[in-house]
Amino acid sequence: MTRAAYFCTIVPSIENIWINDSENMNDRLPRIHFDLDALRSFVTGVDLGGFARAADRVGRSASAVSAQLKKLEDQIGAPILRKAGRGLELTPTGERFLGYARRLLALNDEAAIAVRGMSLSGSVRIGLSEDFGEHLLSRMLGDFARAHPQVAVEVQLARNMELVRLMNDGRLDLALAWETGSGLPHGESLGQFPLCWIGPSDHPLNTDARTQALPLVVFEAPCVMRSAATAALDAAGLSWRVAVTSMSLVGVWTAVGAGLGVTVRSRFGLPHNLAVRDDLPALPPVVLKLYRASERQSDAVNQLAYIVVDAIADLGRDKQGCATLQKSNISPH
Repeated sequence: MTRAAYFCTIVPSIENIWINDSENMNDRLPRIHFDLDALRSFVTGVDLGGFARAADRVGRSASAVSAQLKKLEDQIGAPILRKAGRGLELTPTGERFLGYARRLLALNDEAAIAVRGMSLSGSVRIGLSEDFGEHLLSRMLGDFARAHPQVAVEVQLARNMELVRLMNDGRLDLALAWETGSGLPHGESLGQFPLCWIGPSDHPLNTDARTQALPLVVFEAPCVMRSAATAALDAAGLSWRVAVTSMSLVGVWTAVGAGLGVTVRSRFGLPHNLAVRDDLPALPPVVLKLYRASERQSDAVNQLAYIVVDAIADLGRDKQGCATLQKSNISPH
């Protein structure tokens, strides 16, 4: 046999031995099985800004939650929290682990919803405030459609006043809307959210040179955010004028982006070409509610309601637009 032929015969054998040995080494590594309850306590504590509140939320004692966190750190082999003043903050390891914890919990919850809802059928009619259309539709309907392919979903994006009318007319099963004192029954508060002054981010605002009145871009009255804007300016003794009136949120964003005025909205759905202004009077928060057509509804409606509540909680964290998220009574069961 030539030296070249001998080399070609030996190399594949060496490669196979190395790969098999690597696989055997991986098999010998200790496997970590994280406790989902502990992960939920960890994520909840981070989201709520304290593990005493997390203990109340997950229905455990403070000492039990501390034991869960200690177990996670023992499994990881490094601290995930450290003292910061009177509280705790994430370590670099904890920051990295938090993302994985969220993904594990999300997959677990999606699997639970899918398995429980395989036999669901029928239809659900839901109305959403325009603020949540872009962000909620893709996630909410995507999750729901994968879990319940036999359920038909009808969605309406509309202003608050229109959602209230549709609920009163019996044309919606669920409505996600801002609280306006409409008196609709069967509404559950999802939390208080701050209102913000919003203006163009790339060029100055076109103010009225004669009166120095602040130009506003608003919905037609009645509108809870229009009322909040004018009341705050009046209380501060500042002049204002309605520069643009729009029937849609897209029209509001377009007019503000063109420099025609400022508006008042939550941070949800804020376009990239607009920015929050902090040089105008403080605004009160608004309450977001999920309304039901009746107290007792189908399993399909209840499952979609659960997904909506979960999506709002995630949006509040991502956008930092949530002042006080309240504990929901909605259950996936």
